[in-house]
Amino acid sequence: MNAPLNHPLPLLDLDVLRTFVAIAETGSFTTAANAVFRTPSAVSMQIKKLEDILGRSVFARDARSVSLTTDGEMLLGYARRLLSINREVVSKFIIPEIVGVVRLGSPDDYGERVLPHVLKRFAQSHPSIAVDVTIDQSSNLRRRMDDRALDITLLTNSYKTSALGAEVLLTEPIVWAGAKGGCAHLREPLPVSLWEEGCAWRAGALEALGREGRSYRVAYMSAHTAGQRAAIMADLAVAPLPRSFLGNDMVELCPKDGMPDIGTYNLAMVVAPDASAPVKAVADHIRATFEVFRETGKF
Repeated sequence: MNAPLNHPLPLLDLDVLRTFVAIAETGSFTTAANAVFRTPSAVSMQIKKLEDILGRSVFARDARSVSLTTDGEMLLGYARRLLSINREVVSKFIIPEIVGVVRLGSPDDYGERVLPHVLKRFAQSHPSIAVDVTIDQSSNLRRRMDDRALDITLLTNSYKTSALGAEVLLTEPIVWAGAKGGCAHLREPLPVSLWEEGCAWRAGALEALGREGRSYRVAYMSAHTAGQRAAIMADLAVAPLPRSFLGNDMVELCPKDGMPDIGTYNLAMVVAPDASAPVKAVADHIRATFEVFRETGKF
């Protein structure tokens, strides 16, 4: 219902808009309720209140899904902008302003899977810090740190090695990944999908195959995680991956499947010794992210 022109327009509640955005992004009232720490019934009441204020339906609901209406799609852009402005304003008062540019390095695997989420959250809490990201192999990133071309870098190391001055964020098993229902692991010689020389996962996998005397051929080689996943999903090859990288469409291949144990690897972080306040802020945020992952298994 439209408000009379001589009557002040109602104010939208930012907490309600936060819930609205969470539902739009997750496609679920229940999942959004968990994200905003409310019960599903409380979330439903918030959306009813929002729709009553606007006089429009913002979601189309059926038994299995929730989707935005045309009005909901328009509202989503405004809601995100209002929430962003709110974060920026509040941070000016309750978070000491830190301004600067941070040069961050990361291997491709974490640069694709983890960093976008980490940096999105960081930008919300530190809008005045710009983070410039370089994606490269760990060996090249180590050299960039030594040349002072980076302020922080993430590195993957085999379980037998550790970069000097590196802080270990995560130790995780490397496993053989295959397509669900696939048969690549049964072929001889074993078709494997590998990264380029210098990759900790590659070194551990080839050492394990050599130890077992298993013949293999490199059927697919790529420096990018997406390429490795494509080879696995097409059942062209098996590949060594961290256990947490396995998707629902992959399976972990074990000794009972004829695949040898690979071992573990470390994900480490190196921070410049003369780190500025912005660099320390980014490093602290990365540490906190991996603390949460170690406890929950989720980034």
